[in-house]
Amino acid sequence: MILVTGGDRSGKSTFAESLAKKVQGDVLYIATAKAVDEEMKNRIQKHIERRPKHWHTLESYTHLAQKIKEAEDTYHCILLDCITLLLTNMIFEYSDTDDVEKMDFEYLENKILLELKEIANVCSQSKSEVIIVTGEMGLGIVPMDRLSRHFRDIIGNVNQILAQKANEVYFVVSGIAMKIKG
Repeated sequence: MILVTGGDRSGKSTFAESLAKKVQGDVLYIATAKAVDEEMKNRIQKHIERRPKHWHTLESYTHLAQKIKEAEDTYHCILLDCITLLLTNMIFEYSDTDDVEKMDFEYLENKILLELKEIANVCSQSKSEVIIVTGEMGLGIVPMDRLSRHFRDIIGNVNQILAQKANEVYFVVSGIAMKIKG
């Protein structure tokens, strides 16, 4: 399993795609983004246009451990892009309210960490080369609002779990990938 992390617009997805292109055989691209508005639709379209046409795409953010396990017999490489959007989707999917002030972040974090540990275990043991993209949120200041603080904390814990299971970890800054593990 390879983990690719970095800040927003750092080039981490492009780098992860370049790693996947080096793998001989079929590639499954798991896209976790939801097209909730025009801006997001445009971002998704740019990602689609950048990927090789022969790659297969699965747009999903639910039951990913199971889907990755099922895909490993068909695909030589599975590229999961990205954990940051996956986490965003999970927070709002698993919460019983849209009111951030009423969200039970302890419950959400426990549920999300349990699911991400399962994903990390499946990916680290997969027959396929698995490449995971995630955002690094821990380099800035403590956010002012409650949702952002909890999001930063949860993604930090998730990234530690993924990095521990990964054989290789890359940190991408300004389009330059630095190998930090493996």
